[in-house]
Formats: sequence, structure tokens, C-alpha cells
Amino acid sequence: MDLHQYLRVLSRRWGVIVLMALLGTAAGVLGSIVVTPEYRATTTLFATIRGGDDTSQLNQGNAFTQARVQSYADIVASPEVTAPVVKSLKLNMTPSELGSRISAEAPINTVLVRLTVTDTHAARAARISNAVADRFAWVIRELESPDGDMAESPVRLTVIEPAAVPNAPSSPQTTLNVALGLAVGLVLGLAIGVALETVDTSMRDSKALAECLAAAGGPPVLSSIVHDSRASRRPVSLRDDTHSPRVEGFRKLRVNLQFAEVGKRPKIIAVTSPLPREGKSSVSVNLAATLAEEGARVCLIDCDLRRPSVHSALGLVRDAGLTTALVGKAQVREVLQSTGSFSVLTSGTIPPNPTRILGSAQFAAVLQDLAQDFDHIVVDTPPVLPFADTPAMAQAVDGYLLVARAGRTSKGQILDALHILDRVNVPVLGAVLNAAPARGDGEHNYAYRYQPKPETTGRLSALLSTRLTSAAPRSGSSANGHTMEASAKRRS
Repeated sequence: MDLHQYLRVLSRRWGVIVLMALLGTAAGVLGSIVVTPEYRATTTLFATIRGGDDTSQLNQGNAFTQARVQSYADIVASPEVTAPVVKSLKLNMTPSELGSRISAEAPINTVLVRLTVTDTHAARAARISNAVADRFAWVIRELESPDGDMAESPVRLTVIEPAAVPNAPSSPQTTLNVALGLAVGLVLGLAIGVALETVDTSMRDSKALAECLAAAGGPPVLSSIVHDSRASRRPVSLRDDTHSPRVEGFRKLRVNLQFAEVGKRPKIIAVTSPLPREGKSSVSVNLAATLAEEGARVCLIDCDLRRPSVHSALGLVRDAGLTTALVGKAQVREVLQSTGSFSVLTSGTIPPNPTRILGSAQFAAVLQDLAQDFDHIVVDTPPVLPFADTPAMAQAVDGYLLVARAGRTSKGQILDALHILDRVNVPVLGAVLNAAPARGDGEHNYAYRYQPKPETTGRLSALLSTRLTSAAPRSGSSANGHTMEASAKRRS
């Protein structure tokens, strides 16, 4: 992976990386708290040797002492030294256990020996270190004495710096442990992020979706809809901010749909997705609102007879709708409802056999009847993979619009959905990437926000209102008349 790919991993998997870094830091802190503190006390000894008065003898004696000191360090932890110390100090440990707590070093080109004792109590560490130093000096004199006469020993070890009670523990080193935990956590987080990125086949941006569709010989990507956390509270984005990136994404979808089928502009468009919760209903609602923005007559039909949601998003009545008209309890125009800019035919009562109803000739007749009064009909359908409802209505629609959700819909799911829709001989007009990242998407690397000044918008709105009120009303809007009639009936 190059630097750019690592940066993409950081931007996409930052949550995992931060989590692992926090866990690593927490492990370092916890380890420092749980581990019993240990203290180190050091005693320094100086080695001397008896020698002559001339310079050559002194040099020889110094070289001899340095050579001997290197081997003395290996004797410090021997039972000859530790056993008497354990006995004299009445330590609750064996000589070998004490030996494991003693370390010695003899710096090169010196005649010094430093004995260090590690213990869980500061005062005891100093007491043991000094006792070991005294015993060690006695053992060396005994080893170096000819014929056992310690008074004639040529080597003498003298304590020049006794051990002092340490003020702070030598371990754990909290700062080092936290830093090490943080570093390990970051490395593990990055490794996990790279692994997840490698196995992740979800559509992260419009470029990935376009490559997936192109590899399968599928339709183009018509638009990329930016994620907006307020979308669930404000389902019609056009009413919230007419110049937001999300609204511009729907306008781009509207324009690209006009050129989706050369020679035949699709009028009845079925919006679907591979699986639930990918935003097809949100795309349906906003597509209808954006088509109506041009002044076109638009009807949105909720054909998701499994989990209808258009009525709740728009605050409409569900019980009187599509199934009401199909069973003959009301004329279809009597149950149309208005949102102000476009008409809506809600689902009606949920039937026990949605697939059979949506594949019936009566359903196709209802859509053809409405197509005579409206310029565009947007059909919100069930997801493709779990149910057969969407392919069943193929005879009644002009084309499908496939919605994929960024970071959720996988490549395999898209390919399976395309395979199912290809078998019904109705074109898939294009795909839409929903909930795309505001930055990092292929269509938004150069994104900027353009919005007219408020005073300009106000003057333009006033001018348009004046001209529209002076113009004659559009003829042939019988559907709107029926919509108003249905609204009046609901109010009564």
C-alpha cells in the first residue's frame, strides 16, 4: 500500500484505530496500576590491590585489578554470598530467590563494582544491598587470600557509596507503559483497518460503485446523494435548503434521468434497492419533489407493501391508498393525497399477498391510468433480494432505479440485484449512491457550496410570485382537483 492508500484507511477506519489506541493506552495505565511497585538500591564498591611503589608495579596492579573485577560480578549472586545475608537479615526467601534479585556490573576500564538489589520495599532493598556488599567484599578477600590468610589478600573491596533508600519505584514506569500501549494500539488499529479495508466490498464512494457496475456491464451512476443526519427529521430536503449539496444531488439525478433512455423518456420509474434500510424511500420522496420543482405533475406511489414508509415520512394517511383502489373500495383519484408540490398514493392496508397484487393486471392498469394525468410517476418498491415484488411489477414500469447505500451495500448484493432485474427485460436506468460522504467521494473532491444572497433570493421570489399570479392556471390538472377533493374529504 502507498501513502495515499494508508491515508484512505485512516480516514475511513479512524474509529477502529482510535478505539485500539484507547485500549492500548488503557492497558498501559492498567498494567502500571496492577503491577506491584519495585525499588532498586545500588551500592558501589572500589577494588584495590597491594602493589609496589614504582610505576610499573602500579600499572600491572591496576591492570590485574580491572581484569579481576570483571569476574567478581559473576560471584555476587552465588549462594556463598546470598545464604549468609538471608540468614542475618531473616529474609523470607531462599538464597536463590535473593540471587535473582541481585545484579552487578563492572564498568570497563574501571575498578568499580556496582551491586543493585530489587525489592518491593524501598528500605529493605537498601538494607539488603548494603548487606550483600559487605558479604561480597568478605568473600572476595577470602577467595584471593593465599593459604586462607585474609590479612594477606592482595585484593580488597571497599564500599565507597552505600545504598540509600530509594525515593521512587523503579518499576512500573507509567509514562513508558502508556506510551508503549499507545504505540502498540495504533499499530494494531492500523493493521485491523488495513485488514477491514481489504475484505470490505461495500460501495464507499461513487467511483467504487461505477467500477462495480461497469465490470458487470450494468448501468451508469446517475448521482451521488450526500449524507445528511437531518434527513430522517426533514424527509423533503428541497424544503429545508434549496442549495444544499444533498438537494443538488437530487437535481443531478433528475437531469440524468432525462437522458437515461435515448429516444424514450421514462415516465414510470420504480425506485428499489438490494436490501432494506438503504434509503430507497428517501430517494423516492426527494426525486418526486425535485421533479415537481420544474412545474411537472408528479405522483409518488408507495408500492412497498411489506414495510410502507412514505406516509409516515410525509405525514399522510396510510389506510386509504393503493390497495384501497385495487380492491375496488374507492377510485384511485379519490385516495390521492397532496404534499403541496406533488401527489402521493400511499400503500393502503397491507395485504397478505403483495407479490400477486403488484404483478396483477389491475395494478398495471392503475399506473397507466395515472400516467395519463401526470408527467412523472415515481414508484417506491420493496427491496429486490428478499422479495419478488419488484420484479413482479416489471410489466407496469418503464425502468428501475437502483439505490445503494455508501458503506453498507456490498458489491455482491449489487450484482445479485442487477441479475434479478435483468431477467424481467425492463431496463435499469441507473444507480444512485445514497448517504455518500460529503468529502472524499469521487464527485465531491472539488465540492463547494454556492448559495445566492438572501436579499437576491427574496427579490427573485417576489418577482416570480407576481408573474405566476398574473398567469393563467394550467389546464388539464384534474388530478390536482381530485387531490384537493380527497383532502377536503379527509378534513371533513
